[in-house]
Amino acid sequence: MQINENNKIRIKLKTYDYNLLRISCKSIIETIQRTQAEIIGPIPIPTKRRIYCVLRSPHVDKDSREHFEIKIHSKLIDINEPSSQTIDALMKLNIPAGVDLEIKLQ
Repeated sequence: MQINENNKIRIKLKTYDYNLLRISCKSIIETIQRTQAEIIGPIPIPTKRRIYCVLRSPHVDKDSREHFEIKIHSKLIDINEPSSQTIDALMKLNIPAGVDLEIKLQ
């Protein structure tokens, strides 16, 4: 796989736990800086909220409801002019469980 200088890698991280996101971003940035690649980020993306409304009792009271919320935190990291060392280091990197990682070559 040949990598041109015009290419860049975009890494998108998503998780429910903000602390895991911070830890994984820190480890990715440290790994990229060791390989002397140019990095942009981490860029925070607005938190998405999902709200679920549930009836407390299934038959009697429709007025009694509970609301549950899930927050999805995400960040974006761009790598300009990646080398083969950068890609190898990213493949060997251990990311904590619970973090969704998307890597795109552009």
